[in-house]
Amino acid sequence: MSRYDYDLFTLGAGSGGVSGSRYAASKGARVAICEDSRVGGTCVIRGCVPKKLFMYASQFSDAFGDAAGYGWTVPEASFDMATLQAAKSKETARLEGIYRTMLGNSGVALVEGRGRVIDAHTVEVAGKAYTAERILVATGGKPAAPAIPGIELAMTSNEILDLAERPARLLVLGAGYIAVEFAGIFRGFGSAVTVAFRGDAPLRGFDEDLRRRLATEMTNRGITLAAGFAPASIEKAGGEFIVRGADGSELRADAVLNALGRVPNSAGLGLEEAGVRIDAKTGAVVVDAFSRTSVPGIFAVGDVTNRIALTPVAIAEARAFVDTEFGGAARHIDHALVASAVFSQPPIGSIGLSEQAAKAKGFDVTVFESDFRPMKNTISGRNERSYMKLVVDRASDKVLGLHMIGVDAGELVQGFAVAVTMGATKADFDRTIAVHPTAGEEFVLMRTPRKD
Repeated sequence: MSRYDYDLFTLGAGSGGVSGSRYAASKGARVAICEDSRVGGTCVIRGCVPKKLFMYASQFSDAFGDAAGYGWTVPEASFDMATLQAAKSKETARLEGIYRTMLGNSGVALVEGRGRVIDAHTVEVAGKAYTAERILVATGGKPAAPAIPGIELAMTSNEILDLAERPARLLVLGAGYIAVEFAGIFRGFGSAVTVAFRGDAPLRGFDEDLRRRLATEMTNRGITLAAGFAPASIEKAGGEFIVRGADGSELRADAVLNALGRVPNSAGLGLEEAGVRIDAKTGAVVVDAFSRTSVPGIFAVGDVTNRIALTPVAIAEARAFVDTEFGGAARHIDHALVASAVFSQPPIGSIGLSEQAAKAKGFDVTVFESDFRPMKNTISGRNERSYMKLVVDRASDKVLGLHMIGVDAGELVQGFAVAVTMGATKADFDRTIAVHPTAGEEFVLMRTPRKD
């Protein structure tokens, strides 16, 4: 009989924690998981799922506008935030119930409360100690709170999903995933939206052609881009917020969203006291390729490790951890090729190296691209365009990167990600018969390299 209460004790019942715990239980392990908030974590409760429901809701304004070109007469539409909130809350509650049921059916014990690591084999929750042969930290991330006076007056991605009313003027600070997604959402709801950021274009780190095109499309939708703006302070005066920039400029709004990044949720868990190494700059739990921390017996996966902060990555890392520790098959995740989607409007999908990153790595690249107006937009009169790009290694013909901005970009890139992950060449794309008429066919019909 084991000298521990459990074979595995997991901190955090989000996507990575739940997936890893259930998978370990399926291998015969005795597993417990603790959570101090709602089961389902950021993605299900206050992230991917509710955000995408909001995105769907915001797109009806486009649909109503496009309908006339196709012969439909649509009465003047109005939007009610309370109705959407009620529907969103009902759906997240349903999903939380499913997650709780899945844990129960898997034989995973759910311990309500915040866990604190005492040592390599002990976790304390609500004053009670639980012992385990292995501890898995899967506590995710949280919105960053930069040292800006008044930053506490701004909403984060948590609070904006619970707004009771649509703000007439929304100021978004930042230009990453969260910033551009909520900018598009609330513009679709009818808010006047300004996005203020330090750089010269949104989505730092993405391919430059996608960044420029997204900036153009956001502007065409009526979103104001305040590039080069470094927030220095936030204050509330009467019914409005005033955000002052480092250069003395001012931006005013009825609501402010702090979308200035996220940080690993590692503080207050007793990790450093237990000897777990934490990156001093980022707050991330430092792990090796197999998600092992500096303390034998303690592991970490997902956003708390700050490798790639995406839900599917957390799940993959958790399952690889279980295979290694409980399945007798040591394996780890290759983070070099991970597809991603940004649900901006229009959305972005991407996998592999950007043109700039490929060149920085020393590749001699050939670039293929297609820039077109989607068929649906021709009759509706919408001017929004789609853009697709392949970055190809000239020496091997291997597709190093595949990028798209336009309708259904995420769906399309998910499919093509299989080919890129398998090491497809441009010749493989060329010999693939197109499906017509679709947007995706453009990826296999590009024949002429871009002339630089």
